[in-house]
Amino acid sequence: MTPQTLRNYIDGRWTASEAAEAAEVHNPANGEVIARAPLSTAAEVGAAVAAAGAAFQEWRETPPLVRARAMFRLKGLMEGRFEELARVITTEHGKIIDEARGEVRRAIENVEVACGLPALLMGYNAEDIAVGIDEEAVLQPVGVYACIAPFNFPAMVPFWFLPYAIGCGNTYIVKPSEVCPMSQNLLFELLDEADLPPGVVNLVNGARGTAEALLAHPGVAGVSFVGSTPVARQIYATAAAHGKRAQCQAGAKNCLVVMPDADLARAVPNLLTSAFGTAGQRCLAGSLVLAVGGAYEPLKERLVAAAARLKVGDGLDESVQMGPLATRQARERVLGYIERGLAEGARLLLDGRGVTMPGYPDGYFVGPTIFDQVRPEMAIAREEIFGPVLGIIPVANLDEALEIINGSPYGNAASLFTDSGRAAREFRYRARCGNIGINIGIAAPIATFPFAGMKNSFFGDLHGQGRDAIQFFTDRKVVISRWF
Repeated sequence: MTPQTLRNYIDGRWTASEAAEAAEVHNPANGEVIARAPLSTAAEVGAAVAAAGAAFQEWRETPPLVRARAMFRLKGLMEGRFEELARVITTEHGKIIDEARGEVRRAIENVEVACGLPALLMGYNAEDIAVGIDEEAVLQPVGVYACIAPFNFPAMVPFWFLPYAIGCGNTYIVKPSEVCPMSQNLLFELLDEADLPPGVVNLVNGARGTAEALLAHPGVAGVSFVGSTPVARQIYATAAAHGKRAQCQAGAKNCLVVMPDADLARAVPNLLTSAFGTAGQRCLAGSLVLAVGGAYEPLKERLVAAAARLKVGDGLDESVQMGPLATRQARERVLGYIERGLAEGARLLLDGRGVTMPGYPDGYFVGPTIFDQVRPEMAIAREEIFGPVLGIIPVANLDEALEIINGSPYGNAASLFTDSGRAAREFRYRARCGNIGINIGIAAPIATFPFAGMKNSFFGDLHGQGRDAIQFFTDRKVVISRWF
């Protein structure tokens, strides 16, 4: 296929970028260039902000029920092109087609929540706070918001934010990942069909320079970001320096704790999906198994045997269970961590370095990899690898497991596998992580709940999705009134 050059969507129109440079978008299964994403200029960012700013007042005055009808239209359009969206995600990212379908479904679920925003935007009041005086709080939109999106969930993550932002009466700008921008460009085709007023939603392709222009622009009121911890920390600080609201979901090192009483027949498939789904490229991926007491030996044996049977290949093949990494650079980074684990003294039980795919010699494949004899101080136990690498750490009891979890600089997610209600309650009470799973391998909140995170896994006060998103995209105005 001839690579397409993507366009920006500004003020209700598709426009070719004036940027002199573009990022190549690759199909990670075969390394082919399938698109080019322009690295849009600061002037193009300025045009998008101006369009969003000009559209804000009229959109803010549009009744919430009318705004919700646009969300209903968008939901219908997404359902109608569901499979096409999933195939685009797999082609640009590499994740298997069923995972891509799950991503599209999660994006739609956030639109569904936004369809109900009229009922969630009501304020509160109190009569007679003093003699003849009433007081009320009303929720009002703020202005222009922006999303700086990651590559690993290119369709879903911007929809943690966009439907809520515009449903609350704000206008919005998305900068897709330059690695995987195609699915978001397709979604903006659907947003265009949803008949939103020009300027309410805008898309500006680009990379770091484009993101920095959004962060610095005085017309942007707030920014949402998902990505690595170093970048999240920098974006949060930069946004604060420019007086912007910010919610920055960051990196992770998630632990999966398996108690001796756990049902291993049910736990192991959950562990595999958590560790190797999306080739480990998600912030909820389990990357460390903490095997408690007698669970260690039988769990290790089952895990290695099951992981070795996973079929790796092109994600568009319905029989494949794990796809490639998203970029060549990601593959090299993961291979480097495997070498580092060996140098640190961990034992490699399952080696994914030698995986080759017939017919795909240039694909970015690394097979499922499992380390044993991992120690908490090792780099492979502390640093986010973001690939299909799982470490096993034997621990004596739940206290020791919680000590490792709470000693990590990250606090995105942790899961416990057990039949004990007492152990489950203690775990959920003491684990310092934002998303907790009990006999759940991927503790992913549904759209009506916030996508939580603690410590170096989140910077900000209000998370994406659910009621947190509504608070982030509105301000509370308090009105105190007395009539003579």
